[in-house]
Amino acid sequence: MQSNDFRASVIRQQPLMGTFVKTPSPHGIEILGAVGLDFVVIDAEHAPFDKGAIDLAVLASQVQGVPAMVRVPGIDGIQNALDCGATGVMVPHIDSGAAARAAADAARYRPGRRGFSSSGRSGRYGRNTFSEHMTASDGKTVVVAMLEDAEAVERIDEILAVDGVDAYFLGRGDLTAALGATASSDERVRDTVKRLAAAVRGAGRPLWAYSGSTAEVKMLAELGVSGFIVSSDQGFMRRAAEADWQAFQAAMPAIQA
Repeated sequence: MQSNDFRASVIRQQPLMGTFVKTPSPHGIEILGAVGLDFVVIDAEHAPFDKGAIDLAVLASQVQGVPAMVRVPGIDGIQNALDCGATGVMVPHIDSGAAARAAADAARYRPGRRGFSSSGRSGRYGRNTFSEHMTASDGKTVVVAMLEDAEAVERIDEILAVDGVDAYFLGRGDLTAALGATASSDERVRDTVKRLAAAVRGAGRPLWAYSGSTAEVKMLAELGVSGFIVSSDQGFMRRAAEADWQAFQAAMPAIQA
């Protein structure tokens, strides 16, 4: 899927499925990209990705033709991710209209305040002209605002009023912690998530969420979620290893007999 096509699919709220990549190596993206995922999310917020590792991860995504989002640690991480050629960014802790505006401005040239550079991968190493680079970058870049703070609930209308944000992510983990709960199944968390989802849905905007299991997919779809982030490279590896390890242990008695 080309980057411009991916942004159009996000905006049209087509069902999309991706996963987090938490291992700072291009190999996981090469493997996952061949599975048929719609996108990957390079997790530079909670995994040990430095600028060089992000660069290699984005390169691997382009080799496989899978759009790569980068979950940045904050506004300051947006510039590097996009210069490396990322399709877009997920920005944590968007809890006000001002925070949403800052994220959108940092990710876009017009209108926006993104620092100009066409010398990297995003500008085809200087091959794109000034205008070509700005137009192509603004056209493809996907900005996802993460709603994961109690303040975001009270300020959701002002957050949704900001132009330049393409989708909104329900950060149930941080919301659970912020509300003093111990699980996302807590009634307070469920009610908060429903309020946020209803507001996003009412504004006609795309909604994303993390799905820890197939059992959650139907529930999230009913909330209006169209972008599903399923597990992670580490989660897939752990579950596959556990399943194979148990299968081999079960087979050992027959081998030893």
